[in-house]
Amino acid sequence: MDTMFCFQCEQTAGCTGCTSAAGVCGKKAPTARLQDELTGALVGLARTVRASEAGAAAVRHATDDLVMEGLFATVTNVDFDDEELRRLIGRVHAERARIAEAAGTEAAPDYELDELWNAQEDVRSLKSLVLFGLRGMAAYAYHAMALGYRDEAVSAFLYEGLAPLADAEAGADALLPLAMKVGEVNLACMELLDRANTETFGTPEPTQVARTVEPGPFIVVSGHDLHDLKLLLDQTAGRGVNVYTHGEMLPAHAYPELKCYPHLKGNLGTAWQNQRTEFADLPAPVLFTTNCLMPPAKSYADRVFTTGPVAYPGAAHIGMNEEGGKDFGPVIERALELGGFSEPHAIAADEGSEFTTGFGHGTVLGVADTVVDAVKQGAISHFFLVGGCDGARAGRNYFRDFVQQTPEDSVVLTLACGKFRFNDLDLGTIGGLPRLMDMGQCNDAYGAIKVAVALAEAFGCGVNDLPLTLVLSWYEQKAVCILLTLLHLGIKGIYLGPTLPAFVSPAVLDVLVREFDVHPVSTPEQDLAAILG
Repeated sequence: MDTMFCFQCEQTAGCTGCTSAAGVCGKKAPTARLQDELTGALVGLARTVRASEAGAAAVRHATDDLVMEGLFATVTNVDFDDEELRRLIGRVHAERARIAEAAGTEAAPDYELDELWNAQEDVRSLKSLVLFGLRGMAAYAYHAMALGYRDEAVSAFLYEGLAPLADAEAGADALLPLAMKVGEVNLACMELLDRANTETFGTPEPTQVARTVEPGPFIVVSGHDLHDLKLLLDQTAGRGVNVYTHGEMLPAHAYPELKCYPHLKGNLGTAWQNQRTEFADLPAPVLFTTNCLMPPAKSYADRVFTTGPVAYPGAAHIGMNEEGGKDFGPVIERALELGGFSEPHAIAADEGSEFTTGFGHGTVLGVADTVVDAVKQGAISHFFLVGGCDGARAGRNYFRDFVQQTPEDSVVLTLACGKFRFNDLDLGTIGGLPRLMDMGQCNDAYGAIKVAVALAEAFGCGVNDLPLTLVLSWYEQKAVCILLTLLHLGIKGIYLGPTLPAFVSPAVLDVLVREFDVHPVSTPEQDLAAILG
């Protein structure tokens, strides 16, 4: 077989699905099939766990961690390494056999993903919604787990959500509520990760982040994992090597326990899809901690390191050592060898001198009285949450144009890498607060929800009654589980773009539009006119 089938991300070919020898993301057909095989093995493991109480009792944290890692590995732009995927499949099979033996039951067989991809259209759509949402949730649970935080209910739901995918009789009456439950459980998962981050690294605070690289050796850290960044900062301390963030790691600068490191210097570059340009001539290594890895160009492939669930053929991988830690020595030695720039340097994409981040829910709610008074006095007319995943497809300039055209008496909250479309803009201030506030990573979506709920309580109304509109860009599976969480909370009137998910069938889309008033984006002018009346 020389072809694949994948339609889980926004940039999928023709907005319908990648069905050739390689996906738009660069993933080759054999790799895609191995990811399907891994998913099928995880479904078999989930069914084995749920086969009896004894099977569930045999589950341990190591099993939960394996499921999180396996699902995370199948998120777009994470694991491109066939050998690593085969090792994961083998580990899943071994764990399934262990649990079946402990429970005295038969191990459930692997699920064939072709059965899902060839199912009736609406069943395929709803099962995909569940599966992709679970993949995103597993990524959040993985980040929390890395910091020592777990929620047993979240872990248990990964099995509960995976098992029904193999049920050929499951219809919309069962699958739609299951998709909504993905959103419900993901809310608890995001709360867990928020607590893990803030209790470990402190409450984010507004911080200006330099965009110019200083002379000397340095390392660029991309992805989302704050724990890996902390380990690297510890190991580079006193070595004469500076550390710069990239993409979704930008908000790390706002955490007190990370910003206290003097060699955490700034942010290099913008969103993930620009990395092949931004990394081309860097005299420094790049460490990928999670998604979003693109197949490295030859110009910098020998400087790419991966860790955690990320893997790419030929890239050096930093795994866990026997003590349960990580040795980033090879990355540090490569940085010292390359030497960095000889003078201050800003790459082409860095047009401004600095970014501002750190407006998490702790900061925003700390000035809630000021915000509420500004609304009551008419100083603030509307709130927009414009955020989500960035991507390469044409049409994403919509989000910059939208933000530029928002009224001067409105506030724009943002999070995730979609903010790089417009976070260089100076929108001014309202009542001493910036009109544009970066709330953090996509991992920090819980904070935006918390702010919305708090504002609704302050005004004695529901969230849907607030002068608040969500305008979301999506790319991969973490965006899917966040959308399901918003729908679970009953939040209506969401604008979604730049294109709708290919896996959402017309009938399922009809439900989303009818029940939740989800809007595909059109033009900034038309959408703002509709929002503001």
